[in-house]
Amino acid sequence: MKLLRALQPALIGRQGLARLPRPLSIRAVPRAAALCARQDYSTFQDVEKPPDGTHIARPRVQTGSQPGEAITITYGGKPGGSPRSFRMGSMWLRDNCRCTECVNQDTMQRDLDTFAIPEDIHPTKVSSEELGVSVLWSDGHKSHYDWDFLGAHTIYRDRLHKDEDDGSRRVLWGAEVAKNPPTVDYSSVMASEDGVAALTSYIKRVGFVFVQNTPYDDPEKTRELLERIAFIRITHYGGFYDFIPDLAMADTAYTNLALPAHTDTTYFTEPAGLQAFHMLSHQPAPGASAGETDLGGQSLLVDGFMAAKVLREEDPVSFRNLAHGSVPWHASGNKGITIAPDKLYPVIERAQGSDGVHRIRWNNSDRGVHPLGMQCSSAKWYTAARKWNEILKRKEMEYWFQLKPGTVLIFDNWRVLHGRSAFTGIRRICGGYINRDDFISRWRNTNYPRKQILREVMGL
Repeated sequence: MKLLRALQPALIGRQGLARLPRPLSIRAVPRAAALCARQDYSTFQDVEKPPDGTHIARPRVQTGSQPGEAITITYGGKPGGSPRSFRMGSMWLRDNCRCTECVNQDTMQRDLDTFAIPEDIHPTKVSSEELGVSVLWSDGHKSHYDWDFLGAHTIYRDRLHKDEDDGSRRVLWGAEVAKNPPTVDYSSVMASEDGVAALTSYIKRVGFVFVQNTPYDDPEKTRELLERIAFIRITHYGGFYDFIPDLAMADTAYTNLALPAHTDTTYFTEPAGLQAFHMLSHQPAPGASAGETDLGGQSLLVDGFMAAKVLREEDPVSFRNLAHGSVPWHASGNKGITIAPDKLYPVIERAQGSDGVHRIRWNNSDRGVHPLGMQCSSAKWYTAARKWNEILKRKEMEYWFQLKPGTVLIFDNWRVLHGRSAFTGIRRICGGYINRDDFISRWRNTNYPRKQILREVMGL
């Protein structure tokens, strides 16, 4: 019960505290859930709640004593701790003046010509004030830096530009997610920014979301739903897709064959960020038995980040080999199309400066020939890939479900692998891809105040 209460998601929307529908349930299952149980879910109830405040306690400020040094800022430190001092260079501080003369307040772009600043720029007067620090510069310009800005680049600078894939608030899952998957209602997403905030927050935290009660008699309604997040990415498949299994494109997705768990567009330098499926209809094939009801085509999701965690705990050598052993990926089935990324990429991409996972890139069908003589030998890579494949296919890792008209699935293609069982009949699916950066921007701007975004994400 404590775990369930901790998993009750909440969201700070533009209108205040909004409780998200249908909390995610995590219950004990072999192996995968055992790892989940060791996660700290205490913050899930504050799903994207901004900090209580970013105002920094007023520190001590002194004029710089070294050449090129503008000011030194000293914070008192935690109880029992030592004070911490930070030196700020004259060129850096002058270049980052935020006044109306130096920054266009409408576009937030720098108007200041950085290289017109004199090389010997230095402060002639420094004033520590209630709201920040004022500096009169040797070129006659006057700047003001508030405490939040200075704090973001000194004592709290480790929070600045932190990786968007920080795993501290992720919810990892396995087959047990079937008991209560993250779900929102179509009308709430279309009606308000809070609805979009709930949708994007689920995707950001859990990796996927179902949108129930979506009209399925008109695929344009699904397009409009996706465009509530961002514009639909155009690829060699087109933009918004609406297809049946006719092999119109040279890809097994356009067949009725079973597909193992994989991520899409591994062959792009930047794979699609989000992917969406809406099954509009599934009819028996012409001439099929009138009593045929089980047409197959169950859908499969696997949490790639959870699989990477299992791999790392069970076989750290294989984890390293999949993280360091880069391989080629390609799309070459269509005439005139030979797409490959700008370089070789590994199956598991690490978060920069972190032990976390940034992105999963896995589609064995679209994998090229493993290059000989690489950092990770082919023998080691195949051993690691075999272990990875075995983990992906464990029953406790697989979430199987049946897509139905009226329910749209949207998932993080950098994290969640998808697949399906074979099917009969004619199945009509619509959906599309959305760029990662556009999704993250929408998530930020529907879940956080703009001032906080500019402070903590952009460093302004």
